[in-house]
Amino acid sequence: MRPQIVLFGDSITQQSFSSGGWGAALTDTYARKADIVLRGYSGYTSRLALFLLQYLFPLDASFCSFVYIAMGSKKPPAATTVFFGANDAALAGRTSERQHVPVEEYKDNLRRIVHHLKECSSTMLVVLITPPPVDEEGRMQYAKSVYGEKAMEQPERTNEMTGVYASQCVDLARELGLPSINLWAKMQETEGWQKKFLSDGLHLTVEGNAVVYREVERVLTETWLPASELPYDFPHHSQIDWKNPEKSFQQQQCSI
Repeated sequence: MRPQIVLFGDSITQQSFSSGGWGAALTDTYARKADIVLRGYSGYTSRLALFLLQYLFPLDASFCSFVYIAMGSKKPPAATTVFFGANDAALAGRTSERQHVPVEEYKDNLRRIVHHLKECSSTMLVVLITPPPVDEEGRMQYAKSVYGEKAMEQPERTNEMTGVYASQCVDLARELGLPSINLWAKMQETEGWQKKFLSDGLHLTVEGNAVVYREVERVLTETWLPASELPYDFPHHSQIDWKNPEKSFQQQQCSI
């Protein structure tokens, strides 16, 4: 059976299977070698993610088997990316304050998510991803294009505060001995990142998705899931005995 890599996060994850998305690129890279499973939930925060854990990564043995078989596997995922924080960092007192999660709670929620995943499978590779930076001017322009005169007068997120959440995510990964991807810092290394990587000041352009893809693929390769070293789930066509193809698939069945 192919190993599974679950992408768990908010809208930036949900949109990752769109054209040019980072999840779609991973699916292409791991074609026939691992299944990329999308579990992205637009608008969700780390607080809401806690309610999903028992359904997406169940600990109950009977329910666990049902869920993983439905996902196309008999085992828990081999790896999971945890990508929350963009909504948690919405400011209290601004238009998206319903999504606001205090930074201390955000860090604790991530810790609880990691502990649950590790309880589900102690060998699961968990990768923490920080929220990307925020282009405050871009957020204002987007709001005006959608809401006109009713648009917010102040950005509902700031890059500075999002950086605080990113820092806590990286600190937790270091504390728990997990790999992390600091998108907030990485993207800002590029001049003009605001428009190059962000479509509306928050969500990703094709170029922004490419940054996430490269970073996730790098981490998976540096750990123990390099696509180049994973076997195909069934024989490559060049390895099939075309005069006696049944033999090739019988050998494959014996190796599963």
